Amino acid sequence: MALTGSPAGTEHLRRQNTGLVLRSLRVDGPATRTELARRTGLAKATVGSIVGELESGGAVTENGTASTTTVPSGRGRPGKPVTLTGEAILGLGLEVNVDYVAAVAIDLSGRVKVVETRPVATAGRPPSATELVELATDVRSSLIASGHTVVRATVAVPGLVAHDNRTVSWAPNLGWNGRELAAELEHAFAGGCPTTIDNDANCAALAEASHGVAVDVEDSLYLTGTIGIGAGIVQRGTLLRGGAGFAGEVGHMPIGDPTATCGCGRLGCWEASIGLRAMLTAVGMDEQATPLQTATAVADRAASDDSVRTALAALGGHLGRGIATLAAVLDPSAIVLGGYFVPLGEHVVPAAQQVLAERLPSADIHLPEIRLSTLGIHAAALGAAEHALADVFTGAVPL
Repeated sequence: MALTGSPAGTEHLRRQNTGLVLRSLRVDGPATRTELARRTGLAKATVGSIVGELESGGAVTENGTASTTTVPSGRGRPGKPVTLTGEAILGLGLEVNVDYVAAVAIDLSGRVKVVETRPVATAGRPPSATELVELATDVRSSLIASGHTVVRATVAVPGLVAHDNRTVSWAPNLGWNGRELAAELEHAFAGGCPTTIDNDANCAALAEASHGVAVDVEDSLYLTGTIGIGAGIVQRGTLLRGGAGFAGEVGHMPIGDPTATCGCGRLGCWEASIGLRAMLTAVGMDEQATPLQTATAVADRAASDDSVRTALAALGGHLGRGIATLAAVLDPSAIVLGGYFVPLGEHVVPAAQQVLAERLPSADIHLPEIRLSTLGIHAAALGAAEHALADVFTGAVPL
């Protein structure tokens, strides 16, 4: 949608205004050009020009038939609603974890177009990026072959991501340190898809805020439930990243069993007491292909085994103590549990909620609700796909 020959300042403003219109349609839904002008504060003529270009590019429709009827817009004929469609314009979200890789593609309106997960067989060794690259290239090639445009990709990783949003600074459960993962993916894409990286908990928190059980609150805390434990912190609708971008590494808070060894090599980390493998040790069961499959098997055993139920309740107590610490600092309206916690919710949440109520100083005034994610194992990849489209909605990436 660039204006050929326009001054740089004019082009920048044009992109910003286009992003403003796109965000309004995504967040607030269809509207006439007059209503869009009111929402965005732009002149109606400016909105009309932007809508025309977006419609010619397949990002919106203006025909009065998509999900709404025509709306009066003042004098003259009723205005036709502009609806965000963008079905062929996609963001690709990817996730790499210790035992699986996942991909989700969404269009501009947030509709999910592709979901795929593949197990990673590492035989106890740190995973390579091979499985991720194969999944990413397979999914992208299939999308392009079916007429879609993948504007960007984002990879969710369980670790610290450098300020460049391209380098994995530290991911102990993957055995990666300083890995330039974005460059590896871009090379596999033959330079055809700009790629960034973000923390998996941040991505999952973004997915919960836009698609999941946290859509009704502005302040939430998301906890991953995989081998590692990370947090995504949303305050006033925005991810909290911290001074170096490392906010949310809660799994390594020294509040777990002081004798338990963590994947990072330290003793007493929280995830060494509540991570997936810590849970399996507590219940005496083996890991399966994915965290959700593993947790489902444990839940099945818990239905008839008192010792498993007791172990899970104890784990819920450890979970609640950490949550109480975080809630005292962050004051979230809701705490969302993802990953393996979801199938085991009935066994761990009551104990966690009880400890939270006992330990949180402000519990009598405000007690955050513990909620279970409904997005499944693809939460981080879904949030990564939203992240991949973010620059479209700011106007930084033209359509």
